[in-house]
Amino acid sequence: MDLNFTEEQQILRDMVRNLCEEHCGTRVVRELENDPVGIPAGLWAQMRETGLLAMMLPEQYGGMGLDMIDRAVIYHEFGRALAPGPHFASSVMAALAIEAAGSAAQKEVLLPAIGRGELVVVPAWLEPDNGFGPEGVQLRATAGAGAGGYRLDGVKRHVPCARAAQKLLVLARSGDAPGAVELLLVDVDAAGLGFEQQLSMASDTQYRVRFDGVEVPAANRLGAAGSGWATWSDCMHSGLILLAAQAVGGAERALEITVEYAKGREQFDKPIAAFQALAHYMADAATVVDGAHTLVLEAAWAHANGKSVARLAPMAKLFACNTFRDVTARCEQIHGGYGFTLEYDIQLFFRRAKQLQMNWWDSRYLEQLIAAEVLDGSGPTIDDPFAV
Repeated sequence: MDLNFTEEQQILRDMVRNLCEEHCGTRVVRELENDPVGIPAGLWAQMRETGLLAMMLPEQYGGMGLDMIDRAVIYHEFGRALAPGPHFASSVMAALAIEAAGSAAQKEVLLPAIGRGELVVVPAWLEPDNGFGPEGVQLRATAGAGAGGYRLDGVKRHVPCARAAQKLLVLARSGDAPGAVELLLVDVDAAGLGFEQQLSMASDTQYRVRFDGVEVPAANRLGAAGSGWATWSDCMHSGLILLAAQAVGGAERALEITVEYAKGREQFDKPIAAFQALAHYMADAATVVDGAHTLVLEAAWAHANGKSVARLAPMAKLFACNTFRDVTARCEQIHGGYGFTLEYDIQLFFRRAKQLQMNWWDSRYLEQLIAAEVLDGSGPTIDDPFAV
């Protein structure tokens, strides 16, 4: 198992970092807070121009032929820049689901459009007071709404950038069995849809979406009937690796900001970085960030080499997001009172660290997945890379 970056991956990292520095500085992050659309125009245009919107796609649909390590390199840089927008929701999760379960016709139409930036599709998944597992999907998809279609009734929340999207990827329950879930594509201008923007800890763009008798034709279903949760779970395991890479990138940059601050901030005629207690804080943070980075690369390597990530992906997201949260909390303490003022950038990282920890699959659900693999699974996490 070789986790060293190739020359091509180093070039990719530098390209994405330069792109983010030019088009996604903290000024842009601040301007996009609580924005009703949530797309940074300059950054999105550059993502389209450089092919980053197609990073998950096979080459036949306009992709660049990247593997999961390449994609983790990209998301590490997105995390450093706190890049806003619906990239993960649309270009990662929706693209993965369409590729995994869509018909040939659906893939031919939707995937290239996502890659070109002409189409934004965001998942409508989580529901008020429901959990992260299949039982948490309770929005009803009642069959028989014309030509074998569905009628949707219920509420979804935490729908990212819903007003920037042309379609929603809706998880809806069609039966009483735990996994009886459908993946349905719904146009955002469909009759019966209602949108209400939600405020969040990270001040990102989220919506509560109400479905009141929304009719969806059967042709808009992805995959076979009742297969939606299995598809979604598989896609989530791939997406978790990128979320973990994003968290590591954010923790890395937060620590860099804090080291710079500690070297310049003086008390008792010397930089506060010279005080042993604070120096040890930063040393511990550097150690755990490096460990999280290694775990993310291990998960990405396993995925890229066809190994199971059923255990590694949840482990990577759990550990990386815990690291992001803990490191930014330490960074806030080192900044002192300044850290909680809006003028300092460290609070941008601190707020997003906690939200990323709770987003998509949260810590408790990830722990359940890991425990199930440890207690019920068979065999090692991956093949022993050091075996002769």
